[in-house]
Amino acid sequence: MNQDKPSKKIGLWMSTSLVVGNMIGAGIFLMPSALASYGGISILGWLFSAVGALLLAKVFGNLSTMVPYKSGGPYVYSKVGFGDFVAFLVAWGYWISIWVANAAIAIAFVGALSVFIPALEENKILAVLVGLGAIWFLTWINSKGIKESGKMQLITTALKLIPLLLIIFGGFFFFNSDNFSPFNLSEESTFGAISITAAMTLYAYMGVESATIPAASIENPEKTIPRATLLGTLLTAMVYILGTVMIMGMIPPEILSKSPAPYADAMEIISGPWGRDLVAIGAAIAAFGALNGWILVQGQIAMATAKDDLFPKLFKRENKNGVPILGMILGSVLTSIVMLMNYTDGLVDQFKFLILLTALCVLIPYLFSAASYVLITIQRKSQTTNWILVLGLGGLAFAYSLWAIFGAGEEAVFWGFLLLMTGIPLYVYMKR
Repeated sequence: MNQDKPSKKIGLWMSTSLVVGNMIGAGIFLMPSALASYGGISILGWLFSAVGALLLAKVFGNLSTMVPYKSGGPYVYSKVGFGDFVAFLVAWGYWISIWVANAAIAIAFVGALSVFIPALEENKILAVLVGLGAIWFLTWINSKGIKESGKMQLITTALKLIPLLLIIFGGFFFFNSDNFSPFNLSEESTFGAISITAAMTLYAYMGVESATIPAASIENPEKTIPRATLLGTLLTAMVYILGTVMIMGMIPPEILSKSPAPYADAMEIISGPWGRDLVAIGAAIAAFGALNGWILVQGQIAMATAKDDLFPKLFKRENKNGVPILGMILGSVLTSIVMLMNYTDGLVDQFKFLILLTALCVLIPYLFSAASYVLITIQRKSQTTNWILVLGLGGLAFAYSLWAIFGAGEEAVFWGFLLLMTGIPLYVYMKR
């Protein structure tokens, strides 16, 4: 059991904000436009992906009580269920996917700020400096301890929710049900339209596992992690679905499908021009908060793996605040390099390719965690186990994860698999 003082740990609300904050990034502010061409049926896609996310949330919550006080989330669950090799591949791909995704989040943050600072669109050097500034400021915040990271996450999560909630509640007064007729605007069948929109929205729930990763730094993890994971996922799903319903009800689909800023357009209908600025601020805060949360997770997953001697020792070196500082700095260096690729002529395509490449590496941990839930339960041979519930929950979560991997596309699966294989030489070296 971790012996840190409770004052250095985070409780329910900070843990919940880690889940919500890591899932709600700047990308959600564009989702209604992407779904508009399918019409109201896309809400069913949201619901389908929400059910899948809640299944995974329940699996992660249950696993956190089965393997308490041990940080690492999907990595440690895969290790208990499948052993070192599978766990290493999960950690390797997951760790890479985080610092690559963090580069995309930093770029989204700069893009949101460009609404107020137009020079960011024209001056690459200024844009790079702002992006690097965000990465390294939040790395510094995280270096001060998980309590400070948690405070930042709680504040940014609360602030990013303000414009989203204003649209959800304010949209009732501008809602037009005619915008949902016909219900399916696409040429796809009902099943096809639901499948496509569910695949489009499932990535919005990436981060459902966030509270499980710093388990040793969470107060009363057996109770706090399951509650934070389910509460965070449920709150996020409600914000996503209700926000999309309101915006579709406020803006006709032919207009919404062409909107580069649907939430801003909706807020302007409710409040006037100043509403657009409020939403732009919300998008910037959303990206900033997500970057903070993922920098925290990045250091924790690498530290947990290094403590099991599957990653180099530098990743488990902690500063006086109990933070894996060298691993965190290395991750931020790599994030900075990847972000710079997006602002370098000739490397933009490579940057986009890296984002595609890591899609599979985020989904694989979900697949193995669902399978580990069933395997760990079998290993423990408890006489009180309700096998119907265990196999039902684990099987459905596994099937959803597998479906999500299939939805990532052949190219993502192929290159993601190759990326995982690049870690094998390191595994062999660490096990020698």
